[in-house]
Parts: sequence; structure tokens; C-alpha cells
Amino acid sequence: MVAAPGAQADYFKNGNPDGKSRREILGKPIKSLPAFRDPVERLKVMDDLGLVDEAIRELDYVVERGARVILVRPAPVQGLISTRSPALPEFDPFWAKVAEAGLLVGMHASDSGYQKYINEWEGIRTGEMLPFRNVSGFQQIMQHFSRPVVDTVTSLIAHGLCTRFPTLRFAPVENGSSWVRPLLDAFEHAYFFAPNAFEENPIDVFMRNIVVHPFHEEDTIGLCRLLGSERVIFGSDWPHPEGLADPLSFVDELEGLSDQDQAKVMGGNLAQLLHLEAA
Repeated sequence: MVAAPGAQADYFKNGNPDGKSRREILGKPIKSLPAFRDPVERLKVMDDLGLVDEAIRELDYVVERGARVILVRPAPVQGLISTRSPALPEFDPFWAKVAEAGLLVGMHASDSGYQKYINEWEGIRTGEMLPFRNVSGFQQIMQHFSRPVVDTVTSLIAHGLCTRFPTLRFAPVENGSSWVRPLLDAFEHAYFFAPNAFEENPIDVFMRNIVVHPFHEEDTIGLCRLLGSERVIFGSDWPHPEGLADPLSFVDELEGLSDQDQAKVMGGNLAQLLHLEAA
């Protein structure tokens, strides 16, 4: 039994002014549909949504030529002695191969190891991440700062990885976009006072190497104006309850953009990043 697709859409769009419990927000659970887990059934639903007219052909194209995207945890690399950033020069042989292959690097929200910091503040001894347990007010506020993705993107740029490999493209997904403007402000401040600490202006590097997937409840138009529509990509958490029941209704959030810019956000940018524009 799971929450229905789109059950939390209003919650993420309008907040919780009535103070509803998590159970009230999620509503009546439904039996997990085959399409939630079975690839064949998933493709059928995607066909019904109009998302797979070209997907099978693109899939064949990708399989025949190798992977087009990889997934990297937005977190330090775990080592036997210590952890350290994946953007440090010791990992350059790996990134050289990624750059040579032209792969898009996805960074999905995950267990980045930051639970230990919250536990230290709250006096909790266990280090286990329990994302679906009711969280405290402190944890709710801390999550809003998006520290894992902020720290990771900062490292990619400030540790020089994106300068050493300017063709790399990173796509933080399911991390939202509320962190973008504050991070750019921090970049501007740091570069203003310590330009010698950087080989390039970090804002220029962000604009070149990073693309952002906003949540549907956020100001996508404002994000497009900040970064340019070519740096913003549509994504869906279907069938998760916090996503949209109809993923393609995300386009409604783009009213005011030109048809060309809407097409970029809704698929054109991703196609280009995956080198599928000629497919």
C-alpha cells in the first residue's frame, strides 16, 4: 500500500496552513500498481501519458552506443581512512573518462551522510537516516538549506573540477532549486573578496557546467530568468506522492515563457545533454 501519485502536490504547492498530519496530507493509500515497479507496465503508462512516442527509439539509440548519463551521490567519497570530495585532483582519471565519453552526471537527492550532523544537534545516537519518519522542527528547517547539494556543487566548482574539465555537465535532480540563488550570492561574495582563490569566476563556471531541476511548486519562471532557460530541466517524481499526478502538467508552470523556451525546459535541454538532439 502506497500514497497515490500527486497526493502531496497541494502540500508542496501551498504548504500546510491547517496543520494537517502526515496521514491526512497523504490521504487514503492505494494498492501499488504494477507500473510502479514493472518496466513493461511502466512503459504502458508512459505511452498513455504521451511520454514514450520517441522513448523506445531513443532507448535503442542509447543502448547501441553506451550510457549517456551516470548517477553520483552528492556527498564526499568514502575512504578507508577519511572522506574527501570527489572533485579533488586524485579522482581526475575518472572524470577524464566521463568527459571523454560526454556523459551527463546526475546527482539525485540521497543519503549523503548528513544525518549525523542533525543527530549531533538533537542528541540522537543512531546514525541511521530515516527520511520518512516524522521530523522535528529543527530538522525541517535544516533540510530547507539543501546542504548536501550546496556543498557538492560548491566543491565541484571551488575545488576546480569544472575548470579542469569544462565540458562536464552536472544535473542535480530532486534537490529543487531554492538553493541556487543563495549559492550564487555566496559565489559572488567569495570571488569579490578573494578572486585569487579561483581560476575562474565561480558564477561563470556554474552557468557553464550545472543544470538545475526545480520542484513543481517552486518559481520555475524566476529560475529561468536567473540562469537562462537552457540551464533548467523538467523532471517528474511520478508515481511519488510529492510529484504531479500528471507529469506533463509541469508545463503549466512555464506560462509566460516563449514556446521555444518551454520546449527547452520540457525536454530539449535534456536531449542536448544526452546528445540525442539528432535522434
